[in-house]
Amino acid sequence: MIRVAVVDDQPLMVSAFAALIRAQPDMLVVGTGANGQEALRLCEHTAVDVLVMDVRMPVMDGIEATRLLVERVGTPNILILTTFNTDQLVLDAVAAGARGFLLKDAEPDIVLSGIRAIHRGEAVVSPQAAPALLDALRHERTNARGTAIDALTNREIEVLRLVGQGLTNAEIAAHLVIAQTTVKTHVGSLLAKLGARDRVALAILAHTVGLGGDPLSPR
Repeated sequence: MIRVAVVDDQPLMVSAFAALIRAQPDMLVVGTGANGQEALRLCEHTAVDVLVMDVRMPVMDGIEATRLLVERVGTPNILILTTFNTDQLVLDAVAAGARGFLLKDAEPDIVLSGIRAIHRGEAVVSPQAAPALLDALRHERTNARGTAIDALTNREIEVLRLVGQGLTNAEIAAHLVIAQTTVKTHVGSLLAKLGARDRVALAILAHTVGLGGDPLSPR
């Protein structure tokens, strides 16, 4: 069961999302809250896999709550749901550590799929918000391709490309005919060299520099 918490300052929204989640055979609502501060307290005392949270709330907003939660051990994966679709809001949420950003008017199946994807460690961004995020990442990483990317070994670039394609360590090991422990070492090196927070960030970076789905280009 995916343990989900819902935090929003509008009681009607909390009730609606909680009812939607409770109706799923693989999900369980383990708590609710009305602001970021309550989200912090909830996650301190309850095991939460996915936190579905609004952005603009009294006392403490969702961005600040996300930032504080990410600094803690055992942080739940955070899905931001909001009625506001502004470029800066998307970037702030992702920068704070949110794994997903969806609009509240998204279809119920999209929200539920987002919760499941985030629980699997994937990233979820609404189609409306994706252009702003990709543009920012592309701008941020423009120099990285000429510096950090070029500093990678050929093997590290191969691993980065396969991470970008969504392969697991076991699948990468089989594809490159190397040990899984070696793949793990390469992934750790990529995280350090590229300043990426996690595997999802590596996959996004791979796509922004053209390594996500295309065959490896000769260097």
